[in-house]
Amino acid sequence: MNFASWPRLLVVDVEGNGTNPPDLVEVAALPIENGSPDKTTARAWLARPQRPVTAFATRVHGLTNQDLAHQPAWTEIAGTVQKFLGTAWICAHNAHIDHRVLTAHLPGWEPAGVLDTLRLARATLPGLPGYSLDALIKAVQPDLREAPAQRHRATYDAYATAQILIALAGHYDTWDDLVAAAVPPGLPGTPEPEKDPTLW
Repeated sequence: MNFASWPRLLVVDVEGNGTNPPDLVEVAALPIENGSPDKTTARAWLARPQRPVTAFATRVHGLTNQDLAHQPAWTEIAGTVQKFLGTAWICAHNAHIDHRVLTAHLPGWEPAGVLDTLRLARATLPGLPGYSLDALIKAVQPDLREAPAQRHRATYDAYATAQILIALAGHYDTWDDLVAAAVPPGLPGTPEPEKDPTLW
């Protein structure tokens, strides 16, 4: 895999307040540069949700209402987040969720394409007992010594997802091959079907 051929790609992860639909409380965006996660240009944002964080959500990611009480509201940072994401490709684990939540919170934003490490892992590593992020960390054994925060925080999960993406991408010869395996149907970046040649 020639990583230099990749377009701008950000591995993203979001954490919510536990309501449905969720209010965002954390977003992380980690660029991939030349086949490595670039922590020097990564960004992460905390936001004070409109509705309180549920006890269940706090048990998952560890963020409490007290932690977020003095953070900006989402409306105060949305423009900054959208500008950073731009029109890059994004990658996430179970990416349709992150894509749906981000597009709901960023009206008018759409990435160039969406890679899903869940879909990619199923195509690349058939036969695993599970394909959760924890299951893939166990199977792929990425180097997470430099991962920030802890599991279920957006920064950690984005870093783990990035390392899994890079490991799995090594099974593919080209960016187009990776896209064919990793873009869920209906999301941006889905390969165009080949059209039959015509006489005119």
